[in-house]
Amino acid sequence: MKEHDFEPIPGLPERPPEGEQILWQGKPAWWSFTKRALHVRKVAAYFLIVGAWFAYTSLRDGDGVNYALGDFFGQIIIGALVCGLLIWIGRWMVKHALYTITNQRIVMRIGASWQASINLPFAQVESVDLRKHRDGHSDIMIKMDQRERLSFMFFWPHIRPWRLNRPEPMLRSLPDGDEAVKILVDALKKHVESEQKEERRGNVRENQGTTNSPAYANEAR
Repeated sequence: MKEHDFEPIPGLPERPPEGEQILWQGKPAWWSFTKRALHVRKVAAYFLIVGAWFAYTSLRDGDGVNYALGDFFGQIIIGALVCGLLIWIGRWMVKHALYTITNQRIVMRIGASWQASINLPFAQVESVDLRKHRDGHSDIMIKMDQRERLSFMFFWPHIRPWRLNRPEPMLRSLPDGDEAVKILVDALKKHVESEQKEERRGNVRENQGTTNSPAYANEAR
């Protein structure tokens, strides 16, 4: 049995209702995701700086070159192990992540050890924004209705950094972010237009019902 065989359609916990169509599916690029979401490059730089500092203090204190090199490479080895673990975690997270855009919602299948499929209905989406990176990958930030209370830790790391008071889910490190955001914006516009049409139809029916209702007047004699 393969992973996610329980899903009727990859990325969706159940079959879409009638009239809902899948417009786009994608997942993060693993290296772009790992270096930005898990900050593996910053971790590597940290251990490099610490190792250099330890080596410098050893030389300053007169411990000798061999002792200084031992301090330096000791930190490098620890840093390599930590970065290797982060890379493994990043690949594992990306392996299980899948983003889906339909004509009615965004679905985020996220999580590694404990997975969840999260629905973000278009009716609750206020706006979307695209952030491009120099390596060609992009992030799509999704601003939700402020009445919707989202958990930052539940979405992490598929969430915009440092937005703790009002978390914004994020489709991270997309290799085709330009295409995805265009599809999403078009779908949101069509959804808004459809909602406005339904509202106008409802108003027309309400007015017709008021016009056709019998009127009674009591005239005092």
